[in-house]
Amino acid sequence: MSKKGKVLVAMSGGIDSTVAALMLHNEGYEVVGITMKTWDYATSGGGTSKKETGCCNIDSFNDARQAAVNNGFPHFILDIREEFGDAVIENFVEEYLAGRTPNPCVMCNTHIKWRALLKRADAMDCDFIATGHYAEVNQHTNGRFYLSKGLDETKDQSYVLWGLQQDLLSRTIMPLGKYHKTEIRQMAIDMGYPELAKKSESYEICFVPDNDYRGFLKRRVDGLEEKVDGGWFIDKTGKKLGKHKGYPFYTIGQRKGLEIALGKPAYVTAIDPEKNTVMLGEEDDLDKNDMFVTKINWGKYDGVTDGMEAITKIRYKDKGAISNLYTADNGLRVSFYENVKSIAPGQSAVFYEGNDVIGGGVIQRGALI
Repeated sequence: MSKKGKVLVAMSGGIDSTVAALMLHNEGYEVVGITMKTWDYATSGGGTSKKETGCCNIDSFNDARQAAVNNGFPHFILDIREEFGDAVIENFVEEYLAGRTPNPCVMCNTHIKWRALLKRADAMDCDFIATGHYAEVNQHTNGRFYLSKGLDETKDQSYVLWGLQQDLLSRTIMPLGKYHKTEIRQMAIDMGYPELAKKSESYEICFVPDNDYRGFLKRRVDGLEEKVDGGWFIDKTGKKLGKHKGYPFYTIGQRKGLEIALGKPAYVTAIDPEKNTVMLGEEDDLDKNDMFVTKINWGKYDGVTDGMEAITKIRYKDKGAISNLYTADNGLRVSFYENVKSIAPGQSAVFYEGNDVIGGGVIQRGALI
């Protein structure tokens, strides 16, 4: 047994997780590699002509295994397709049918990947689990574990990890958090894996490899087009502007692909699944300064004092905006100093104190009434 401890490393076969595993191996940890098969393209109903991508590519499985073999540590493949489908894909579909915009990566990290890793880590007597995410895990003087942004702001992934609870964070190592992506690419070359440094990265949802979520919904829900066809675009007064193709096929803030001519740019500002209506407005109509967030998971602190100031991010690439947090109805009311655009129910809101994650939750609605 290594003095550093035994660590189960999630290896997708890509550059980040491979370098993370090799870094820990070189630092003296007893490494065990594991690749999780979460999904395959055939299950989506999209046919077999499309190549599987990301964590579900057979070539990636082989790349992960080869890196482990080359460096003398074991590697396993864990099939969690059933768990993934039940939790992540069903939630993805249900959220769109409820008129919201889901974030499946948050759902997967929170409820599937980390829990599956921890369960297998315990079975293998591993002290830790590790991933190739660009974030850091720290411990506060109050004893709580929390996430901090990765050094490389362009790659930081703390936003999609806000749901990780204390028992998971206390066992998690993220060795890439202190590095820039360029440094990781150079490390891959130095470690003898130049091909990894050239690998392209996928930013698509893993189970929607063609990036067509509307087509995915149509394949998953029998008769969906017929059920939602014939709804109306309306303005904020309720005036009908024209027919749309079904409310699940639109998202808050959308401008392109509306297929309606109004003589000026139009944006989706609200979605009503019960009435099958999609409200359109001008860009300024997307501005909000209040929102309500539920399903809170606390990080650095076990709650907040009313009025606590935080930087709140409402989407992955969002720079964040200064806000005050107030407890309300089993959730939080977030009041922004200045208007923010396109607050989308179903998306994640993550609260930061500097680079540290205070906590996060799911946006229920904007502009409290």
